[in-house]
Amino acid sequence: MIKKTHLYELLICRSLLDDDVLVRLEAYLEQPSDIRMQYDFASRLIEAAEEFGLSGNLLRAYLLYRLANNDNIAARSAELTKGKISPSLRDAFIHDIEVLEPLLREPPSTFLTLSILDDYHPGQPQKSHVDAALHGILERVWTPAKLVDALIECYLRFGYGDISAYRAFRWDDQTGLAGIRHFEPIRFTDLIGYMSQKKDLQSNTLAFLAGRPANNVLLVGARGTGKSSSVKALANEYFSMGLRLVQITKPQLTKLPRIMETLRRFASKHFILFLDDLSFEDTEPEYKYLKSTIEGGVESRPENVLIYATSNRRHLIKETWHDRESGTDEVYRADSMNETISLSDRFGLIINYRAPNQNEYLAIIDHHLRANGVILPPEELRILGQRWEMEHSGRNGRTAQQFVTHYLGQMKDDSQKKNN
Repeated sequence: MIKKTHLYELLICRSLLDDDVLVRLEAYLEQPSDIRMQYDFASRLIEAAEEFGLSGNLLRAYLLYRLANNDNIAARSAELTKGKISPSLRDAFIHDIEVLEPLLREPPSTFLTLSILDDYHPGQPQKSHVDAALHGILERVWTPAKLVDALIECYLRFGYGDISAYRAFRWDDQTGLAGIRHFEPIRFTDLIGYMSQKKDLQSNTLAFLAGRPANNVLLVGARGTGKSSSVKALANEYFSMGLRLVQITKPQLTKLPRIMETLRRFASKHFILFLDDLSFEDTEPEYKYLKSTIEGGVESRPENVLIYATSNRRHLIKETWHDRESGTDEVYRADSMNETISLSDRFGLIINYRAPNQNEYLAIIDHHLRANGVILPPEELRILGQRWEMEHSGRNGRTAQQFVTHYLGQMKDDSQKKNN
């Protein structure tokens, strides 16, 4: 029988004092004769298991989840110092694990009349690198010091809180970074063609992750060619290497100093600030904030942040024929033209995406159909693909994907009619 824990003795993990599940556990251990408290605790723990996808020894899994994800001074220090926390802080963290040790070692049935929590299987198990690493430690002979070192390593590699849980974020003007729960799971293998473009993008990003010099990137070209998808694929490919994506909108460019200061605190992670479908009218002032951030501002851009933008415009700022006319105001015109192109010039790497030719367009359709178990004869593929192209917005990757969606939908509809 586990004796009552004393969570008030925690030094580093004080946030656990307010944790709903652990508060109910302590209440039950204080009065183990009150069977209602047992079920109150067990019910809330099962809710947490289904919410977070926890499995196995449910109390241990929950504690590891909280230790890995809750904000604490050890996690923040590991981020700022790249894993080199002070010996005194490490000792204080070890003290906390010793307080929690009985709950981590014993199955819940040791102190409950229930056995279902000893080996629980949720509807949708969580797929977490952090959980796998920590559970691996506890499956072997372990000490509080070994678990602390494993937690510090997880903070260093994956971060803590939402940084460890999400690949991509949006910026909320009220709360800051907000994780995107249903981020598109696209990979580079899903993007057909554009081999040189993908190579340039990946090479620059890998240099960034390795701490070598790397450029801000502008992906520019025809619509629907996979520019945005390529950037999203980076977050999926290199998550385990510490890469995170942060999408911001054009109006939020005025918040760049605050965003940069927030990301600077996560020194062991690398962030791509993602500006999708970016363009400006010459009367919009937001582009000046972007220029200052990329190069030339008083406060330097953090070393762990790059800016990747996509656009259909090469120079980002709208030009008119009037801007190109020569006349008596030649000096002013030259200054205006320099201002127009100066923003795109600040992106050190510009990657161009052209519209696919017919063979490339049909290859994209064929790839996505085959991924869904459909193989069309080449001539039928050509006729259907060309017909779709002419009836819609031209030849590009987006149009190809829309054709595949339509074809698969109609195929399933025809199959259902036959079955009926």
